[in-house]
Parts: sequence; structure tokens; C-alpha cells
Amino acid sequence: MKTLTVRLPEPLVTEIEAESRARRISKSDVVRERLRHAPQPADHATATGPLAAIADLIGVVDGLPPGLSANTKRRLRVSGYGQKRPR
Repeated sequence: MKTLTVRLPEPLVTEIEAESRARRISKSDVVRERLRHAPQPADHATATGPLAAIADLIGVVDGLPPGLSANTKRRLRVSGYGQKRPR
């Protein structure tokens, strides 16, 4: 079994310690049980988050050529990116 160190808010630590004493098991066992019984996301494809909120907009920008991710080195070289500017 591997070890993981986490920082928890004081009220949660107090709650875990109280449950540990009441059930006469270690705090680690209490945390393991809580993690094991925590609700799990049903599917990663339906996950919510910042990326999911804008997923329908990814790749949709007016006025840009299609396939902008292709030939990136050539596009950067042509634009002068990374070259020293004259003083």
C-alpha cells in the first residue's frame, strides 16, 4: 500500500478523529472507507468542467485558415517568431 499525505480542513479532521475513536479503527481506515464509498463520476465523456463548457466552440474561429495546427514550425518561421528583432 502506498502513502499519500493530504491537508484537510480542521472540522473534517475532527470529524474523522471522532469517528475513528467511536468505531475503534484507525483514521486511515476511516478515510479509506470514505474514499471507497464516495460517489464516482459515471462517465468521463459527460464530465463537467471548464473544457466541457466550451467544447462546442473548440476549433470554431472565423477568419482563420483550416488546419491551423498543421505545419506549425513553418508558420512560426514565416511569421518571424523567435528571431532577433533589429534594434
